[in-house]
Amino acid sequence: MKKHICKVIALMSVVALLAVGFVGCDKGEGGLTKVKVCEVTHSIFYAPQYAAIALGYFAEEGIEIELSNGQGADAVMAAVLSGNIDIGFAGPEASIYVYNEGSADYTQVFAQLTQRDGSFLIGREKDDAFTWDKVKGKVVLPGRKGGVPYMALEHVLREQGIDPTTDTTLDNSVQYAMMTAAFTGGTGDYVTAFEPTASMLQQQGQGYIVASVGEAAGDIPYTAYFAKKSYIEKNGDLVQRFTNAVYRGQRWVATHSAREIAETVLSFFPDTSLDLLTKAVESYQSIDAWNTNPVMGKDGFDRLQAVMTEAGELDKTADYAKVVNNTFAEKAIETVK
Repeated sequence: MKKHICKVIALMSVVALLAVGFVGCDKGEGGLTKVKVCEVTHSIFYAPQYAAIALGYFAEEGIEIELSNGQGADAVMAAVLSGNIDIGFAGPEASIYVYNEGSADYTQVFAQLTQRDGSFLIGREKDDAFTWDKVKGKVVLPGRKGGVPYMALEHVLREQGIDPTTDTTLDNSVQYAMMTAAFTGGTGDYVTAFEPTASMLQQQGQGYIVASVGEAAGDIPYTAYFAKKSYIEKNGDLVQRFTNAVYRGQRWVATHSAREIAETVLSFFPDTSLDLLTKAVESYQSIDAWNTNPVMGKDGFDRLQAVMTEAGELDKTADYAKVVNNTFAEKAIETVK
């Protein structure tokens, strides 16, 4: 676990050097409170978030979202801990690592958005009869070791009777942001990717989706919003309004078609066609990827920690009641109409 915290500390210094000014609750346009959010990656997997922005739900709660891309949960956590970002949006494993290290001002998860892994396994050839044993003896680009995408894939392989340490090679030497470029350049036999990148690779004939990691792994708390405990304590009303908007986005996505969702969030993906984005949304609808409310349940949290322990990344379990703060999610469900 300590190796993850060391990486976060190192990244904090980099983030601090790159930051311009102090991050706080500045006033944006029209008197809205500006909230800086750093997402782990940019994907239609986070459709409820983009829908909440596009439909004005955050604005109606008096919030202007300033969104940035951290390209990895470790970088997102570093930005939050350094105070350069208000709210992080990444896997809950990052908050578990920080809490277990004993930080006094650890981060708390206050709203969960996705409940399954959003990555798809992509091969070099079309394979409608794919079975997981086909990765034996092959090289897979799986993301950063210690991150949920890597651990979820390991979990799937073990469930399929495949030892990820001996039966296949999980090459984590390639940075997350460079994985698909490395794959199209000839590295590896398989790569994992989120939508719409996965469908774009397939459309371009540079790779073929053969399986959904999320479908195979089952329900795992995957992507959630978190902030430092001190930030939540000082900005409780703001966090509540933020959670309300997230919940409204979740409800809207749950009751609209893939086409409607794609049309609504298309501006967030200017290089993607409406048809391809619609297919990408359908991919996530088919695996029940999104939470219908922002509460993170204890069963899911415990399952995530079991997967982390199985992967050798966790030497002790974290206290659910400390890491997860469902106060705002529960109130959103009660009050948002």
